[in-house]
Amino acid sequence: MDHLDEPHVLAVDDNLIDRKLVEKLLKNSSCKVTTAENGLKALEYLGLGDDQKHPLNGSDSKVNLIITDYCMPGMTGYELLKKIKESSIMKEVPVVIMSSENIPTRINRCLEEGAQMFMLKPIKQSDVKELRCRLTKYGSSKHS
Repeated sequence: MDHLDEPHVLAVDDNLIDRKLVEKLLKNSSCKVTTAENGLKALEYLGLGDDQKHPLNGSDSKVNLIITDYCMPGMTGYELLKKIKESSIMKEVPVVIMSSENIPTRINRCLEEGAQMFMLKPIKQSDVKELRCRLTKYGSSKHS
């Protein structure tokens, strides 16, 4: 498979098992995956940490999608979503929120704030296929 066709996904989850599951499902769908165990690590990786003036703009750090757990210590997935959408360089990157709790108000709030999708955990290969389909549409329209 051509490396350019492999979307780069940043998977953020404080639970190691969930993080490994998401990583495995994404890799099965031909995605390049980077993982982070919390929102602050994710922001650092994206170049949006408080102490980073110049984000990493190298090709390796170019992320096509961020998938994050909602409930995490320190910074929730919702707070991470807001930080990403506030960033001029990252706001176009689709963010998907995952949660084991089906709370409609929470789901709506995330979608209103700009989340691409909200998925219930545990995510399945079919969820990733749908995600990959959306990502392909996103990637083809905004590929630089």
